[in-house]
Amino acid sequence: MKRLLALSLVVACGHEEAGGKGADQPELAPGAAKLSVTSTAFAEGAEIPIDHTCEGADIAPALAWSGAPAQTRAFAIVVDDPDAPDPAAPKQTWVHWVVVGLPASATSLPAGGALPAGAAAGTNDFGKAAWGGPCPPIGRHRYVFKVYALDAALGQPGMTKKQLLAAIAGHVIGAGQLIGTYQKKK
Repeated sequence: MKRLLALSLVVACGHEEAGGKGADQPELAPGAAKLSVTSTAFAEGAEIPIDHTCEGADIAPALAWSGAPAQTRAFAIVVDDPDAPDPAAPKQTWVHWVVVGLPASATSLPAGGALPAGAAAGTNDFGKAAWGGPCPPIGRHRYVFKVYALDAALGQPGMTKKQLLAAIAGHVIGAGQLIGTYQKKK
């Protein structure tokens, strides 16, 4: 019943995993807020500029969020690609960035992904504790930028998405996402 309620909240709040999976999303607290997530680099559903990809400078795009509940104590961010390796036949969700320990006062990150004091990068699927920009092997992929408002400061430097989702289970009081796309030019 608890899982069904959580799934209902995920769908109702519009936080279902892009591609309809929903399986690797954290459970949202009852009444979870819907965060607004934006970027000055690209609009919802638009192409991510080349500077933020493996074909460019490979820097994280600026990211901003709003709408967090007053009881927010920290934020976490996950950026992943549900279309890997081929959008025509996706086999896995590829993690590009994990950020933990963002203070409750944070409402944005600048281009380049400089993290405020106390925040740290987790380990992405490239095996690095850093931003790893879009670099799809084939076709146009979607990149989902997810921001989670938490009721406790949770997460450790270097943790994976799976570890983060386990740590924040039951502590997500708000969530939102922004989706950009990218297809290699070369």
